[in-house]
Amino acid sequence: MPQHASLSLERWSSFSIDQQILMIANEMHRAGKLFGSADAGRRLGSYERVLNLTDLTVLAQRKRMLRRELLRWRDLVAELYMSPDHDSARHAAAVRVLLQFIPEASKQIAVLHDSLLSG
Repeated sequence: MPQHASLSLERWSSFSIDQQILMIANEMHRAGKLFGSADAGRRLGSYERVLNLTDLTVLAQRKRMLRRELLRWRDLVAELYMSPDHDSARHAAAVRVLLQFIPEASKQIAVLHDSLLSG
């Protein structure tokens, strides 16, 4: 069973938006570490989890503006998912944008961003 597959909207909604964004960022971090062609399947699985968690976050979110921005961000991840090659620069940029949504999460930009770029 895929990780997060049984995660309900009710359970996801019990986490703060900071926690939700950081959990999505953690999954993006995991995907960013899977560079090689042998890792392609695992990378796609991570992106699928990111998309699922983002969908749950959008459904749980009451603020229209944040919901709209998350949907736009989701499109970036969908492009990464569909790309045949791993683009570490685009991936790192997507992580940075995600973390900028929430002040608490933005504190992690330097840590995660540097880690993604160092591979």
